[in-house]
Amino acid sequence: MLQKDGFFRKREEKREDSLFRPSQAVTTAPLSANSAAANTDTDATVPPVEVTNERKEAKLVVGPDIKLKGVEISDCDTLIVEGRVEATLDSRVLEITPHGVFQGTIAVDNAEIHGRFEGELTVRKQLVIYGAGKVSGKIRYAKIKVEEGAELSGEISMLDKAQNAVRKVA
Repeated sequence: MLQKDGFFRKREEKREDSLFRPSQAVTTAPLSANSAAANTDTDATVPPVEVTNERKEAKLVVGPDIKLKGVEISDCDTLIVEGRVEATLDSRVLEITPHGVFQGTIAVDNAEIHGRFEGELTVRKQLVIYGAGKVSGKIRYAKIKVEEGAELSGEISMLDKAQNAVRKVA
Protein backbone atom coordinates (compact mmCIF):
# COMPACT_ATOMS: atom_id res chain seq x y z
CA MET A 1 0.00 0.00 0.00
CA LEU A 2 1.06 3.54 -0.64
CA GLN A 3 2.05 5.21 2.61
CA LYS A 4 4.37 8.02 1.57
CA ASP A 5 1.87 10.81 1.98
CA GLY A 6 -0.11 9.24 4.79
CA PHE A 7 -3.41 8.73 2.94
CA PHE A 8 -3.22 4.95 3.05
CA ARG A 9 -2.38 3.36 6.37
CA LYS A 10 -2.61 -0.05 7.88
CA ARG A 11 -5.80 -0.57 9.85
CA GLU A 12 -3.96 -1.19 13.10
CA GLU A 13 -2.07 2.12 12.93
CA LYS A 14 -3.51 4.85 15.14
CA ARG A 15 -4.16 8.29 13.77
CA GLU A 16 -2.89 11.06 15.98
CA ASP A 17 -4.60 14.01 14.35
CA SER A 18 -7.23 16.08 16.15
CA LEU A 19 -10.06 15.23 13.72
CA PHE A 20 -10.23 11.55 14.59
CA ARG A 21 -10.24 10.50 18.21
CA PRO A 22 -11.34 6.88 18.55
CA SER A 23 -11.66 7.19 22.32
CA GLN A 24 -14.51 9.67 21.86
CA ALA A 25 -16.23 7.58 19.20
CA VAL A 26 -16.41 4.40 21.32
CA THR A 27 -16.75 5.80 24.86
CA THR A 28 -19.70 4.32 26.70
CA ALA A 29 -19.03 5.77 30.17
CA PRO A 30 -21.12 8.78 31.20
CA LEU A 31 -19.44 12.12 30.73
CA SER A 32 -18.59 14.30 33.71
CA ALA A 33 -20.21 17.71 34.03
CA ASN A 34 -17.01 19.44 32.81
CA SER A 35 -16.61 17.27 29.73
CA ALA A 36 -20.33 17.51 28.95
CA ALA A 37 -20.12 21.31 29.01
CA ALA A 38 -17.05 21.23 26.79
CA ASN A 39 -18.86 19.06 24.25
CA THR A 40 -22.10 21.04 24.02
CA ASP A 41 -21.02 22.65 20.75
CA THR A 42 -20.36 19.27 19.17
CA ASP A 43 -23.52 17.70 20.55
CA ALA A 44 -25.67 20.57 19.29
CA THR A 45 -24.33 20.47 15.73
CA VAL A 46 -24.16 16.70 15.22
CA PRO A 47 -27.63 15.12 14.97
CA PRO A 48 -28.08 11.60 16.32
CA VAL A 49 -27.56 8.87 13.74
CA GLU A 50 -30.68 6.91 12.95
CA VAL A 51 -30.34 3.28 12.00
CA THR A 52 -32.63 2.42 9.09
CA ASN A 53 -32.79 -0.40 6.62
CA GLU A 54 -33.20 2.02 3.70
CA ARG A 55 -30.25 2.38 1.38
CA LYS A 56 -29.33 5.85 0.21
CA GLU A 57 -28.94 6.41 -3.52
CA ALA A 58 -25.40 5.73 -4.67
CA LYS A 59 -24.50 8.55 -7.05
CA LEU A 60 -21.20 9.07 -8.86
CA VAL A 61 -20.45 12.38 -10.56
CA VAL A 62 -17.42 12.50 -12.84
CA GLY A 63 -16.80 16.24 -12.99
CA PRO A 64 -15.55 18.34 -15.87
CA ASP A 65 -11.87 17.86 -16.76
CA ILE A 66 -11.90 14.45 -15.00
CA LYS A 67 -10.85 11.37 -16.99
CA LEU A 68 -11.75 7.96 -15.57
CA LYS A 69 -10.31 5.10 -17.60
CA GLY A 70 -10.24 1.32 -17.46
CA VAL A 71 -12.64 0.63 -14.61
CA GLU A 72 -15.72 -1.36 -13.82
CA ILE A 73 -18.23 0.78 -11.94
CA SER A 74 -20.43 -1.29 -9.64
CA ASP A 75 -23.13 -0.62 -7.04
CA CYS A 76 -23.79 2.79 -8.58
CA ASP A 77 -27.43 3.88 -8.86
CA THR A 78 -26.81 7.06 -10.86
CA LEU A 79 -23.78 8.03 -12.94
CA ILE A 80 -23.46 11.62 -14.12
CA VAL A 81 -20.69 12.16 -16.67
CA GLU A 82 -19.41 15.71 -17.05
CA GLY A 83 -15.88 14.67 -18.00
CA ARG A 84 -14.66 11.54 -19.81
CA VAL A 85 -15.26 7.93 -18.74
CA GLU A 86 -13.98 4.72 -20.32
CA ALA A 87 -15.59 1.94 -18.31
CA THR A 88 -18.11 -0.84 -17.86
CA LEU A 89 -21.25 -0.03 -15.91
CA ASP A 90 -24.49 -1.64 -14.73
CA SER A 91 -26.66 0.99 -13.10
CA ARG A 92 -30.14 2.46 -12.85
CA VAL A 93 -29.56 5.90 -14.38
CA LEU A 94 -26.95 7.34 -16.74
CA GLU A 95 -26.75 11.03 -17.53
CA ILE A 96 -24.13 12.37 -19.93
CA THR A 97 -23.97 16.17 -19.83
CA PRO A 98 -23.27 18.30 -22.96
CA HIS A 99 -19.46 18.11 -22.56
CA GLY A 100 -19.45 14.58 -21.16
CA VAL A 101 -18.11 11.54 -23.04
CA PHE A 102 -18.62 7.87 -22.18
CA GLN A 103 -16.86 5.04 -23.99
CA GLY A 104 -17.54 1.46 -23.01
CA THR A 105 -20.32 -0.93 -22.12
CA ILE A 106 -23.39 0.10 -20.18
CA ALA A 107 -26.61 -1.56 -19.02
CA VAL A 108 -29.02 0.89 -17.37
CA ASP A 109 -32.71 1.40 -16.72
CA ASN A 110 -32.78 5.00 -18.00
CA ALA A 111 -30.27 7.05 -19.99
CA GLU A 112 -30.24 10.76 -20.83
CA ILE A 113 -27.57 11.75 -23.30
CA HIS A 114 -26.71 15.39 -23.95
CA GLY A 115 -23.06 14.65 -24.79
CA ARG A 116 -21.39 11.68 -26.50
CA PHE A 117 -21.63 7.92 -26.04
CA GLU A 118 -19.53 5.35 -27.92
CA GLY A 119 -19.78 1.62 -27.30
CA GLU A 120 -22.44 -0.85 -26.25
CA LEU A 121 -25.54 0.63 -24.62
CA THR A 122 -28.47 -1.38 -23.26
CA VAL A 123 -31.34 0.67 -21.83
CA ARG A 124 -33.99 -1.44 -20.10
CA LYS A 125 -36.62 1.33 -19.86
CA GLN A 126 -36.10 4.63 -21.70
CA LEU A 127 -33.27 6.16 -23.75
CA VAL A 128 -33.43 9.92 -24.37
CA ILE A 129 -30.97 11.51 -26.78
CA TYR A 130 -31.10 15.30 -26.73
CA GLY A 131 -30.38 17.64 -29.65
CA ALA A 132 -26.64 17.92 -28.98
CA GLY A 133 -26.28 14.21 -28.14
CA LYS A 134 -24.23 11.78 -30.26
CA VAL A 135 -24.67 8.05 -29.73
CA SER A 136 -22.80 5.40 -31.70
CA GLY A 137 -22.19 1.68 -31.35
CA LYS A 138 -24.46 -1.22 -30.46
CA ILE A 139 -27.61 0.33 -29.01
CA ARG A 140 -30.51 -1.65 -27.50
CA TYR A 141 -33.51 -0.02 -25.84
CA ALA A 142 -37.07 -0.60 -24.62
CA LYS A 143 -38.28 2.95 -25.44
CA ILE A 144 -36.47 5.77 -27.19
CA LYS A 145 -36.84 9.54 -27.64
CA VAL A 146 -34.54 11.34 -30.05
CA GLU A 147 -34.63 15.13 -30.29
CA GLU A 148 -34.11 16.94 -33.55
CA GLY A 149 -30.40 17.46 -34.19
CA ALA A 150 -29.26 14.36 -32.26
CA GLU A 151 -27.00 11.81 -33.95
CA LEU A 152 -27.63 8.08 -33.64
CA SER A 153 -25.56 5.52 -35.55
CA GLY A 154 -24.52 1.89 -35.39
CA GLU A 155 -26.39 -1.32 -34.69
CA ILE A 156 -29.69 -0.19 -33.21
CA SER A 157 -32.39 -2.56 -31.99
CA MET A 158 -35.35 -2.71 -29.65
CA LEU A 159 -35.16 -5.01 -26.61
CA ASP A 160 -37.48 -8.01 -26.74
CA LYS A 161 -40.44 -7.61 -24.41
CA ALA A 162 -39.89 -11.18 -23.16
CA GLN A 163 -36.23 -10.39 -22.38
CA ASN A 164 -37.29 -7.21 -20.57
CA ALA A 165 -39.93 -9.07 -18.51
CA VAL A 166 -37.37 -11.72 -17.48
CA ARG A 167 -35.00 -8.98 -16.23
CA LYS A 168 -37.77 -7.45 -14.08
CA VAL A 169 -38.58 -10.79 -12.44
CA ALA A 170 -34.92 -11.66 -11.75
